[in-house]
Amino acid sequence: MTQAAQITPTPATAVDVEQLFREHGAFVWRSLRRFGLSETDADDICQEVFVVVFRRLHEFEHRSSLRTWLYGIAVRLALAHRRKKSTQCELPTAAPPERTTPEGPHEKLADREARALLDKALDSLDDDKRAVFVLYEVEQLPMSEIARALECPLQTAYSRLHAARDQVQSFLRRATRGRWVG
Repeated sequence: MTQAAQITPTPATAVDVEQLFREHGAFVWRSLRRFGLSETDADDICQEVFVVVFRRLHEFEHRSSLRTWLYGIAVRLALAHRRKKSTQCELPTAAPPERTTPEGPHEKLADREARALLDKALDSLDDDKRAVFVLYEVEQLPMSEIARALECPLQTAYSRLHAARDQVQSFLRRATRGRWVG
């Protein structure tokens, strides 16, 4: 019997997790993408995050915000997935369809290029620096919550942020040298 089959939901837990997903699903998915997962992998791991939440919601101790707790779960699952994925080889069979948005082709291209540049800058960071940078700069969480989520001292989190900022700025300077960015 699998772990999923062993879950016996209570009506309150099912409703709580459904509400949590509505409120925080996009945040978790964005966090997973910023941690270097593809869209497809982020979809899968996001579901796994909420399965873990479903099983462990009763264990949440409110020592940090719920958002921080969710991020901690997401980081651990993303790291495990990246480690596992590094030993596997997967060949995509088809490109996903383009999404339709009200923006024009120039805006789409600029947005895509900016996201790709950010992803490359984030890829240049080690996992510890990347997690702090994304939580602070992208998700704008308070540093005290970040330190709790990542289970490190507050000053260590600040040091990682400072080092990550330096690395990202250096990467962006090198990447945009000779190009107009605006």
